Amino acid sequence: MKCIIVDDEPIARMGINQLLQEYSDVEVVGSFNQAKTVLTFLQTNQVDLILLDIEMNGMSGIELARVLPSQTMLIFITAHPEYATESYEVDAIDYLVKPIHNDRFHKAIRKAFDYLNLLKQANNAPSLNFSADYILVRAERQFVKVEHKNILFIEGLKDYVIIHLRQSRIITNMNLKTIHGNLPGDTFIRVSKSYIVNKNYVHAYDNNTIKIADNEIPIGSKYREEFKQLVIANNKK
Repeated sequence: MKCIIVDDEPIARMGINQLLQEYSDVEVVGSFNQAKTVLTFLQTNQVDLILLDIEMNGMSGIELARVLPSQTMLIFITAHPEYATESYEVDAIDYLVKPIHNDRFHKAIRKAFDYLNLLKQANNAPSLNFSADYILVRAERQFVKVEHKNILFIEGLKDYVIIHLRQSRIITNMNLKTIHGNLPGDTFIRVSKSYIVNKNYVHAYDNNTIKIADNEIPIGSKYREEFKQLVIANNKK
């Protein structure tokens, strides 16, 4: 996996690079102190993952994320926890707050590898059929019947969606808006630009996150009140 590091602090870049040395299958192909120089680099270089700070001189990390190629994965590494929700609005796969803890960093890198493998397996053909109880999904060169009741949540990843089930995940070429429009609105709730949750599997939440199984899912500010109202109504049944 080819990656670059973007941070305006030299010590931070060195620290991230040192953590990445533990991975023989990660190649650091660039290190930058400004976001705007990354766009020039990407014109002639292929990159799978960008480890990106947010508050930098000139172009911010969020601004860079909005104009990156759709296939590029992002992990934000920042001293500012208040940008977490906004980071998921630009399809970041993870968000780390400085100082970085080794176990949390390695979890994010494993997630990047996991998603890269999913993207390699993905088929360009979208799901073909929706019904009242299931979705017929084309994935890994076959059709898979996914019952609504087995979906924990759905995650948008660039031009794909990842359907998270209890024991597995399925990736297919479809945008989150399309799949949300074809799911039962009384069960599946859009909670951010990047996530749809099955309210029946929500076991805890606060103003910023939802917990489903072992997953923490961010809530976008414009979706927060509707989510709370639907979950509260569900709990009263």
